Amino acid sequence: MTDIVNGLGRATAYGALGVVLLILGIVLVDLLTPGKIGRQIWEERNRNAALLLSSALLGIGGIVFTSIWTTYHDFGKGLVSTAAFGLLGLVMMAVAFLVVDLITPGRLGATLVDPQPHPAVWVTASCNIAVSAIVSASIA
Repeated sequence: MTDIVNGLGRATAYGALGVVLLILGIVLVDLLTPGKIGRQIWEERNRNAALLLSSALLGIGGIVFTSIWTTYHDFGKGLVSTAAFGLLGLVMMAVAFLVVDLITPGRLGATLVDPQPHPAVWVTASCNIAVSAIVSASIA
């Protein structure tokens, strides 16, 4: 019974950390794009914004999953490691976004919240997933 309670406690801690990192991912995308990302997605039904945010959330989820899966036997160390790699993933995604913005014409943030579908969104979304895969591989 203690194993179950202990497991539930760890799952709760990792789950809460994962949710915090996902929220930080939403905030980060919101900061990098003009307007409010929530309004773009839920009110204006902007597919560009939805794809961008979805890729960031999947990326962070992948990093958190990998970190938990390969976690240290020491729970505290595993929790700290998950937080550190999750934050690293967020920073790396933001840097990748800014680099793509610098090397492409126009303002990437404005393109991503344009109501018309744009191929740049797929490039940026792919970049988020690629960064996530790289960070996840570095964990494993």
